[in-house]
Amino acid sequence: MSFRTKVFLSITATVVLAVWVVAAVVSTLVSQSFERRDDQRTATAVGQVQREIGRRGAEVARRVEAVAESEAVQRLAVNPGDTSQYFATAQTLAAEQSLDFLEVVGPDGAIISSAEWPARFGYKEDWLTQSADWNMQPAFLKKEDLSDGSALGLIAVRSVKAGDGMLYVAGGQRLDKEFLDSLQATDGVGLQIYRNFEPRESPGPAAVLVDDVRREPRELKRVTDAASITAIPLEGRDKQLLAILLVENSRTELVSLKRYIQGTAAAVGVAGVLLGLMLSFWTAARVTRPLRDLASSVRDVAVGKWDTRAKVWSSDEVGQLARVFNAMTEQLVEQRDRMIQAERVAAWRELARRLAHELKNPLFPLQITIENLQRSREMAPEQFDEVFRESTSTLLAELGHLKTIIGRFSDFAKMPAPELEPVDVNQVAREVIQLFEAQLRAPGRPPVETKLQLGADAGQVPADPDQLRRALRNLVLNALDAMPQGGALTVRTSRHDGKVALEVSDTGEGLTPEECDRLFTPYYTTKQHGTGLGLAIVQSVVSDHKGTITVQSEPGKGTTFRIELKVTM
Repeated sequence: MSFRTKVFLSITATVVLAVWVVAAVVSTLVSQSFERRDDQRTATAVGQVQREIGRRGAEVARRVEAVAESEAVQRLAVNPGDTSQYFATAQTLAAEQSLDFLEVVGPDGAIISSAEWPARFGYKEDWLTQSADWNMQPAFLKKEDLSDGSALGLIAVRSVKAGDGMLYVAGGQRLDKEFLDSLQATDGVGLQIYRNFEPRESPGPAAVLVDDVRREPRELKRVTDAASITAIPLEGRDKQLLAILLVENSRTELVSLKRYIQGTAAAVGVAGVLLGLMLSFWTAARVTRPLRDLASSVRDVAVGKWDTRAKVWSSDEVGQLARVFNAMTEQLVEQRDRMIQAERVAAWRELARRLAHELKNPLFPLQITIENLQRSREMAPEQFDEVFRESTSTLLAELGHLKTIIGRFSDFAKMPAPELEPVDVNQVAREVIQLFEAQLRAPGRPPVETKLQLGADAGQVPADPDQLRRALRNLVLNALDAMPQGGALTVRTSRHDGKVALEVSDTGEGLTPEECDRLFTPYYTTKQHGTGLGLAIVQSVVSDHKGTITVQSEPGKGTTFRIELKVTM
């Protein structure tokens, strides 16, 4: 993922998250505010209903008391014998006092006159005789039976002394839709009285709420997307659930406001995405340009362009990094120059030391041989001939030794560039081992077991076959020299990760870590009569082929040289 993409995603995520958090917080606060407002409006509406019920109850009680004190009722109380003449009295008195319900009941609980249902004359109202102090009791809710059904009434009862008994006057008014309509309207609040003694008509949340209150009479509230509904039970004198007051607060305004908030948040979020896109391009252009230049400078230094310098675009952290990089490259150049100079001096000194050492050994016998020839001239001819023959043989042998030494140094100095062609590494390994078979089987030679572990998938690599054979021969010779008492020589090939590996292992005495670090240094050798050029030549060949060579060794556990060459150059 590019830096620009990361900047874009981070800015966009920050803006969108901030917008989402603000929208969520605002929406929550608005919802809480509306909930508080709904609770307040519900409490106001309920209080208004309760106050109106209380006011009407007091008015009903006053009117019923007026009926009880009327001339007709007083006359009935004085002469309760013949009650048939009072059959229509309740209707007249109810009309005078604007009462919807009115019944005059005798001491035995029988109805003397009924305004709402005259045909109930003589029916018993035993509940009236159960209390002796009706005059002190307020109005209460009661289910009233009518000829065409039932109604919910706000009833008050007053009693009048009639001989040895009591005459009861029970009257009241309806509690229905007209009662609710008479209340002061509140915007967004709807009132409804559900009468518990009638079948439930309306389905939906209100019906479910009603069922819950009927099972357990208590105040309950249910919130939907459209409204919040509060149900308040209304009980009669004997705590029986007679009706349920439903207060409905419309949530249309809240839903509209939430939609507006969500729409605004979405618009701001889209604007935030666009802003994030523009800011990411601006930030990436401002920040990544010096970083790209610095990365390009690092790549140039990595490929050997030591004079590369990064541009300093600013004085911030990126600019400071560029300045530190430039200082570092300057120090690296200085150290490289000093190192190259020191390595050149050390190489020339080592070369002079090696040449002096290698040439001094054959020069001494050459000098002795020439001196012997000079002294032998004074001898007899037959003795001179014998000394001459021996001396010339020694001279030729030592001259051959000098020629070999010079040839090795010359070969190392004149390593030609490789001529690449497809080469089968398994075939090269077989050819090199076959070249040493006669030497390994020579009489008196310590036994050396050769093992070829060639990978079937090794295949071919682009290489110079002569140089590759030469490098492998040097490694095999190095392995044989490390096993003067005999041992096992193993050559392996394998292929992995687009590279072909060629390994040469021996079971010799092994090398210390310090020796492993210096093995590929020209003119360094662990052998008594070595020139120190064999492994240097191998490293040069491998380097020319863009490959790598490593060594693994432990004292007493043998040594393994591993060459890795790329399948494609």
